[in-house]
Amino acid sequence: MKALIPLALLVAAPVLLIAGGPMRRRYFRYIHRDGAPLILDKQRGHVSAHYFVATHPFLDWLCRPTEALARLVGRRG
Repeated sequence: MKALIPLALLVAAPVLLIAGGPMRRRYFRYIHRDGAPLILDKQRGHVSAHYFVATHPFLDWLCRPTEALARLVGRRG
């Protein structure tokens, strides 16, 4: 599973470079919603696939341009 995440992010790279910031925020709201299972449950020894996606540096790198653009527009507006 962990090895497939970079491949999936590479396939989604064009979309993430254009709309990555808003998509990433929506995804984080989804995985941290009320009633959602924990993405990392140390007591039960459970690690969700969402944990690897959310903490992968490649996702952060691909979403950086739209995050910077959103901050720039937010300061001017």
